[in-house]
Amino acid sequence: MRFQSNDPGIYTLILHLDERHGTRMHETQMHGVRMNGIRMHEIRIGSLGVLEFAAGFYAYTGSARGPGGLSRVDRHIQVLEGKKNTRRWHIDYLLPNTLFQEVVITRTAHDLECRIARSIGETMQAVPKFGCSDCDCESHLHYSSDLPRLLESVRRAHSLAQSDALQFPSGH
Repeated sequence: MRFQSNDPGIYTLILHLDERHGTRMHETQMHGVRMNGIRMHEIRIGSLGVLEFAAGFYAYTGSARGPGGLSRVDRHIQVLEGKKNTRRWHIDYLLPNTLFQEVVITRTAHDLECRIARSIGETMQAVPKFGCSDCDCESHLHYSSDLPRLLESVRRAHSLAQSDALQFPSGH
């Protein structure tokens, strides 16, 4: 799946970190432990250090409003697949440890990234400080063990943000 679109937009990647997937990782990067019966993965996330991630589903919201637009989604998928090794953002450290599920995109030039991330955070568990070093959001990465519930939250957040964007005053 390739997006190769230079259109601006906001995207939310839906990722799966499963109990078995750790076999693909470098041992020095990821260790599996159990906490309250849930498989936890310890993954080094750049400047955030080592974080614990539960097996399950994650939604990462990012902006693609700069040069290249939504082709940024292609870059993320290349990092996930091991075809690109550059680690620039927090998500770049998590991606190789996950499986791609889906992407939800809102094509817009409006800055809706934080609005969407906050909306998802109203119903999903945040991974504190992840992906939000340039804003005051709690997180741009959210967790759920329930994929349909996560997808519903993400789609709703994108839909609401897009509705709000259409209602921005024109300034006239």
